[in-house]
Amino acid sequence: MDHPDEHCWSIGELAAATGVTVRALHHYDSIGLLQASVRTPAGHRRYTGQDLRRLYSIRTLRSLGVPLGGIAAVLDQSGGGPESMRQLLQRQLDALGGQARQLEQLQRTIRELLDRINHDGDAAPAYFVTVLESMSMFENYFTEDQRRELAQRRTQLGRQATEEARTEWAGLVEEGLRQVDAGIPANSPEGRDLVRRWDELGSRFHSSEGTKEAARAMWNENTAELSKALPWTAQQMQALVAHLQEARSAG
Repeated sequence: MDHPDEHCWSIGELAAATGVTVRALHHYDSIGLLQASVRTPAGHRRYTGQDLRRLYSIRTLRSLGVPLGGIAAVLDQSGGGPESMRQLLQRQLDALGGQARQLEQLQRTIRELLDRINHDGDAAPAYFVTVLESMSMFENYFTEDQRRELAQRRTQLGRQATEEARTEWAGLVEEGLRQVDAGIPANSPEGRDLVRRWDELGSRFHSSEGTKEAARAMWNENTAELSKALPWTAQQMQALVAHLQEARSAG
């Protein structure tokens, strides 16, 4: 249990300190996933160190691919003690090690493809080909069956439809970045419509739920590195991914 004199955070302070939006914290509260342990006489939320550790666990489990709706059960089963936190940290560390090795391979692949693009003078859509095809090689994200599914879906769509989908994806990225820049809430009609169209576009390539979840997890966990081969900055793509995640959670 936390010491009664320890520092507590208001919801705004916790959001500023951790990078988790106030809207997301309100959402976690509304679904009973993370509720402030302390209330001031005026009724304001105050988060304790124990709440902070629970927030860390929530965000870590989410990054490891646990659906938002299943996180509470995982936390309840673990008991939230030091041993469960140790296991969670080790699990996260192992996952990051695997991702680092994969990212090194992805970087080499992207450099080779970019050299080819620069040499051949291909148009911008080739950048999307580079990233999407390289992404599908992440064995820790996609199983062999899922990679086969991705390849089959691309074959079924054909080259023209695939190029059109990539152009449409670029348009959705630009629209999403405009929403982020304009401060449009993720749970607004515009935000929900964007994530609906984003997921519908992804469904053309990812027919099974498992493959969709794997693709989302890979993007969420590797946005900065994957963004290096795109015409947008890592900060822009990270903000967009967060916007889409929040819209999906709110929907």
